[in-house]
Amino acid sequence: MADFPAPKEGFIVTYFLVSNDVAKSRDFYAGVLGGEVVRDDAPAVVQLANSWLIINTGGGPTDDKPDVTLDLPTDQNRVSVFMNLRVADIHSLYEEWKGRGAQFITEPKDHGYEIRAYMRDPDGYLIEVGQLVAG
Repeated sequence: MADFPAPKEGFIVTYFLVSNDVAKSRDFYAGVLGGEVVRDDAPAVVQLANSWLIINTGGGPTDDKPDVTLDLPTDQNRVSVFMNLRVADIHSLYEEWKGRGAQFITEPKDHGYEIRAYMRDPDGYLIEVGQLVAG
């Protein structure tokens, strides 16, 4: 099992996702995208390639964020942040992940400098999957 990220110096980046169903989201990132579960329960932690996801339910303000409420996206067609996965072979991963249950918006599209496709996780978060094209 992977270790929870705890740097001895400097910092690392982890991504926090608010989820309606922590187990379902954990299973998506582990089972569909091949991540390794570091912690099962809320907050769940999944190592995804060289990054970590912390998945937990939402909640109201706390003493260190007194005016902030953690909540799910309200409009899946309006986003301000999304995950971007850079891959070596988009076509094979598209087929593999689709076979594991990933819901892609479209098949991979060639944009000249990159080939990309978007999918959503169980809570509706947008995930871009992209492959740079040698040029």
